[in-house]
Amino acid sequence: MRSRKRNCFAPPALLTLTALVISGVILFIAGCSQGKWKDGTYTGEAAGNNGPVKVSVTVKAGKISSVEVVEHKETPVLSDPAISQIPKSVVKKQTWEVDSVSGATRTSDAIKNAVKNALENAAK
Repeated sequence: MRSRKRNCFAPPALLTLTALVISGVILFIAGCSQGKWKDGTYTGEAAGNNGPVKVSVTVKAGKISSVEVVEHKETPVLSDPAISQIPKSVVKKQTWEVDSVSGATRTSDAIKNAVKNALENAAK
């Protein structure tokens, strides 16, 4: 009985297809690592308890690098924890969908919505 030798090498078409798939995956990953927003400084506002809350959001390398509440008429002391904590949380988590500050829920929501509005202009 005559034995057949098996070809252990993949056909050239399969090698080409594999190379294309790997290249596509690498390009996809590289594109995702650049962040999801265009670099720049964006402003947004949303309704607070006593009027609009305005924020400034800075994006660097496609990521949120800073958030600052630039104008508000919220009640001092009550709103201070939200004005301090929400911007830090947004930068840390890279989203406006962060937890509200207990006791300052409406101010927290106003800041988060203002950040969301600002980032709508930064979307790629």
